[in-house]
Amino acid sequence: MDAMKSRPACILMLVLGALTACVAPARPAPARAEAAPPPSRTAPTRPAASILWATTKLRGVDYISVRDLAKNFGLKAAWTKGDTVVTLRDARGVRFTFEGNQKDFYFDGLRVFLGVPAVRHKDSLWVSQLDVLKIVAPLFRPANHLAALPAAAPRLIVLDPGHGGIDPGTQNLKQKLNEKTCALDVALRLKKLLELGGWRVLLIRDKDVELSKDKKTDLLLRNIVANRAKADLFLSIHFNAAPESISGVETYSLAPQFMNSAGDDQGDDMTKAAFPGNRFDYANLLFGENLHRAMFTGLKVPDRGYKHARQAVLRMLDCPGVLVECGYLSNDAEARRIATPEFRQQIAEALADGVADYAAALAALRAAAEPEAAKSK
Repeated sequence: MDAMKSRPACILMLVLGALTACVAPARPAPARAEAAPPPSRTAPTRPAASILWATTKLRGVDYISVRDLAKNFGLKAAWTKGDTVVTLRDARGVRFTFEGNQKDFYFDGLRVFLGVPAVRHKDSLWVSQLDVLKIVAPLFRPANHLAALPAAAPRLIVLDPGHGGIDPGTQNLKQKLNEKTCALDVALRLKKLLELGGWRVLLIRDKDVELSKDKKTDLLLRNIVANRAKADLFLSIHFNAAPESISGVETYSLAPQFMNSAGDDQGDDMTKAAFPGNRFDYANLLFGENLHRAMFTGLKVPDRGYKHARQAVLRMLDCPGVLVECGYLSNDAEARRIATPEFRQQIAEALADGVADYAAALAALRAAAEPEAAKSK
C-alpha cells in the first residue's frame, strides 16, 4: 500500500480546495437518498455464493467445472479444437467461450481476464472458484449480487486525467504526444458530455499540474479528493505503451482480495490484502464491463481485454472505480489517430456511453427486484 509522505496539512487542504473548485454547476440533480452507514473497511475474505458449487483441487487451487457452469446457468456446451475450447450458449447466442491454459475468456463477445488460467482436466475445462465467484457468475447474473451494489443512483463522478505537471506519462516523441495532455483533453470533453446528461462532474485536475512532486503522494491524493467529495464513481483516464505492434483499449478494475493481478501469476502480500476499494468488487465489475464494452464497440479498435489489477488510484476509493487505457501512444498509427481532436471526441463519447450504460444497468436491476420484494411482503 502506498504511504503518503509527511507534509504540512495546510498544503493538502489547499490542493483539495483548489480541486474541489473544479466542480461544474451541472443541471440540478435529483435529491440523493440518505446514505446508509458506511460498511467496514475490511472486506470479507471470501465472497458469498448464491450457488453451492462443487469444487476440485487442481494445482493447489479450487476449481469449478465448466460443465457445472453450463448446468447452473442453463447453457448448452459445445466443444471444439480437440475439446480444449468450449462455448456456452443460450437462446441469445454464445455467452461464454473458455480455452484451456488461457487466462482470458469471452463474455458476450467481450474479452475478459481471469486471475488464473482455465485448465483442462479429465473430460472438462475448469475455472478457479475465485474467478467464478468474483468474475464469471456476477457478469452473467449481476442480480444475484444486488445487495452488494449501490442502492442510490450515481450522480457525482470524479474524472482523473492521468499524470500531469512534471509527470508526462507515456510519450510518443515522434508524434510529439504525451499522455498527460491527451488524458486531460479527453477528460474535459467527457465532462461536457456527462454534464449534458445531468451528471455532476469533478475533475482531479483541469490544467497541466501535478498534485504532488512525490509520485506516491500524487496518486494517493487522487483517491483523497474523490473520497472527500463523496463521489459515486471514479474514472481514471490514461493512454498506454507497449511494443509498437500492439494497439487497442483495455480497462482495469481493482483485483478482488486473493486474486492475481493481470500479468502476475505468483501474487504477493498485496494479493492477500483487502483494500477499501474491494468493498465495491461487484460494482467495480459492472462499471468496468460497461465501460470496456462501450469503448471496444464505439471505437472499433482491438480488444486488449477487461482486466483486474491493484493500481494505486483504485485501491483506497470509497466508491466504485475503473481505470481505462484509451489507446497506445507507442503505436504510431494509433498515436496519429489520438492526435486528432475528432478521435479524442470519439473516446469521450464512448466513455460517456459506458458511464450511462452502468447507471442504466443499476436502475434496471433495481427495477426488476422491486416486484419480487413486494411479493415477499
